[in-house]
Amino acid sequence: MADPSFDVVSKVDRQEVDNAVNQAAKELSTRFDFRGTGASVAWSGENAITVEAETEERVKAAVDVFKEKLVKRGVSMKAFDAGEPAASGKIYKVTGTIVEGIEQDKAKQISKYIRDEAPKGVQAQIQGDQLRVSGKKKDHLQDVIALLKEKDFGIALQFTNYR
Repeated sequence: MADPSFDVVSKVDRQEVDNAVNQAAKELSTRFDFRGTGASVAWSGENAITVEAETEERVKAAVDVFKEKLVKRGVSMKAFDAGEPAASGKIYKVTGTIVEGIEQDKAKQISKYIRDEAPKGVQAQIQGDQLRVSGKKKDHLQDVIALLKEKDFGIALQFTNYR
């Protein structure tokens, strides 16, 4: 029988993000303090979301509304990387990206952390944009999950495929 293992991934439920975009757009269109400011939030590509408004203050407030909706939908704030407001003609824009997958350097950093801090006999292999952690005992794997939850790597981590 193979050793117990689990995968460390960084994925976002796209449907939840889409719901957050739609809820934020609806709230921006109905809230009194956003009337006449041209505030909007919409997808602008595969992983990009654009928030627009006529003033820098209103675009920042619109981004806050969108972030609030993400949190309510259970999407980690680490999965949304918002840029700075930029003037585009008469409109201010903020382009944010949905961060998915574990980059190579982050994966190496997590793997090194597991090597240094985890119980003996636990290995981590980088597989594309995720990590496979395996060990002799399930208890050791649960300890690794607890270690990774304690440390902040700057990305949203999920633990899947536990067996």
